[in-house]
Amino acid sequence: MTEVAARTHVTRPWTGVAAALLSAAFFAVNGTASKLVLGAGMSSLRLVEIRSTGAAVCLLLTLLAIRPGSLRVTRHELVFLAVAGVVGIGLVQWFYFVAIGRLDVGIALLLEYLAPVLVALWVRFVGGGEVRSRVWAALALSVGGLAVVAQVWHGMTLNGVGVLAGFAAAGSLATYYLTGEHGLGSRDPLSLAAWTFTAAAVFWSCLQPWWTFPWELLDDRVALQGPLDGSSAPVWLLVAWVILLGTVVPYAFVLIALGRLGSARTGLIGMTEPVLASFVAWFMLSEQLSAVQIAGAAVVLTGIVLAETSRHHDVATGALPEGVVP
Repeated sequence: MTEVAARTHVTRPWTGVAAALLSAAFFAVNGTASKLVLGAGMSSLRLVEIRSTGAAVCLLLTLLAIRPGSLRVTRHELVFLAVAGVVGIGLVQWFYFVAIGRLDVGIALLLEYLAPVLVALWVRFVGGGEVRSRVWAALALSVGGLAVVAQVWHGMTLNGVGVLAGFAAAGSLATYYLTGEHGLGSRDPLSLAAWTFTAAAVFWSCLQPWWTFPWELLDDRVALQGPLDGSSAPVWLLVAWVILLGTVVPYAFVLIALGRLGSARTGLIGMTEPVLASFVAWFMLSEQLSAVQIAGAAVVLTGIVLAETSRHHDVATGALPEGVVP
């Protein structure tokens, strides 16, 4: 890590925390928007495809207009960007959809959000960084709280392929956190996001050619629920939301957080996403939350606060944060 990056981690940690929380909030709302699109008849793989491609186009056009020089790619970056895009963005969504097709959604979510634990293990045993016992305790609390929020005891019949896909989704998400942190050593967040989404878009376009895309679905209308009950929205508008506010904006915030906090802390704070998504679905889709689930959400937040309050001494003394590889 460069000296400038190290100083940024120390002097502006709360900027990263805010970015990570905003990312989780946007992703949480995106869950409801995506559910409405899927309910209109668009397949999950087609939604992933148009999401990745739309985000890539938006990011590339923005950079071509404001900072075209940042899009230059050297030959030695190509493999890294392809891996970060295909594995860290493209496959994480695919593995998750495979998992929810064979497992209870709560169990699939719990498996995917083991990613911060994998990141911490990587930082500690491969990267040689320090991960304090208090952070391990925070991870344990957060995973346990997510298990309660997801009510995993309602789906204890496990499918082997589904479990493997869930773990693969966690590995892909952990890859995104780690490659994103690494890529920020040489690239700004927008250009890194632009090229990784381009890699994911090319990957999905090869698997599902665009001439077979069900464009007619975009003109359909979807009935809204919750406080908007009685009104409807066109599918194309919801897809635009998924692309812009459910993908471009939150992924940009993730990269900002990675630059300020490192992969371990960003992954831990990202565990607020399923909690926030449950509350958004409660409000927008009238999906009820029990008192036990609310208590589980409180446990997740307690774990994250536990990890964050352990940072105060590091910031005061100028030490590098835990989970950051020098």
